[in-house]
Amino acid sequence: MDGKSPEKLILVNREPNGVALVTINRPGSLNSLTRPMMVDLAQAFKRLDRDELVRVIILTGSGRSFCSGVDLTAAEDVFKGDVKDPESDPVVQMELCRKPIIGAIRGFAVTAGFEIALACDILVAAKGSKFMDTHARKLSRVIGANKAREVSLSATPLTAEVAEKLGFVNHVVEEGELLKKSREIADAIVKNNQDLVLRYKAVINDGLKLDLGHALSLEKERAHNYYNGMTKEQFKKMQEFIAGRSSKKQSKL
Repeated sequence: MDGKSPEKLILVNREPNGVALVTINRPGSLNSLTRPMMVDLAQAFKRLDRDELVRVIILTGSGRSFCSGVDLTAAEDVFKGDVKDPESDPVVQMELCRKPIIGAIRGFAVTAGFEIALACDILVAAKGSKFMDTHARKLSRVIGANKAREVSLSATPLTAEVAEKLGFVNHVVEEGELLKKSREIADAIVKNNQDLVLRYKAVINDGLKLDLGHALSLEKERAHNYYNGMTKEQFKKMQEFIAGRSSKKQSKL
C-alpha cells in the first residue's frame, strides 16, 4: 500500500487495473474523523485526481461503519481555524476530483460521513446501512425537498433500502458482496473511454448546479465543442465502434 497517513488512518491502495481503494481506517472509533484525518483524506483525493494511472476511486471504511462523522473529542481542532480551506476539506476535494468516485458504504454514514457519501458519484451500500444528518447540503437535490426536510429536521436515519428507492443509493447488497459489487462497477468504468468518462462526469455534476434549461444548454455546448474538435479519423473510429456495438445487440435478438 502507499499514500498512508502517518498513523495509517487513511489508507490508499493503487491497484494495477486503474482502480484506487481509499479506506477510512479508524474502526475502533467507528471511523470518526479528526482534523489530521480530514486533511489526509482531502489530499488523498487531490493526489489521485492528478495520478494519470488512476481511473476510478472506491472509498470505504474499515470495520462496521463507513464514517460516524467528526470525532467530538477533537471537534475543537476540526471547527477552529480556517474551516473554508479547500485543501483540508475532503468534500471539496471530492467534488473537484475528475475521476469517478464509488462509495462502498456499510454501517453508519453520519453527519460529516453523510456529506462525504453525498460527494461520491455512485453509492453501493450493504443491507442495513444507515445515513443520518441534520444539515447535509445537496441532499434535497438528490432525494427531494420534502424527504430531505424529514431526514434533517427529525434526524431520522435513512436506511440503505429506502435510499435505493429514492435514487440516492445505486445498489444495496449483502455486506460480504460490498467491495465485489463496487469493483464490478469500477471495472466497467475502467473499460470505457477514459476521456468520455471524465467529460460525462463533469457535464452531469456541473449540470446539477444549474436549472434544467441551463443544464441542457451546457450539455449541448460541451457536446458541440467535443465533436467540433474531433478529427476525421476519430469520427471514423466512433462510427466503427457504434456499428460494432449495434451488430452485437442484433446478434443477441
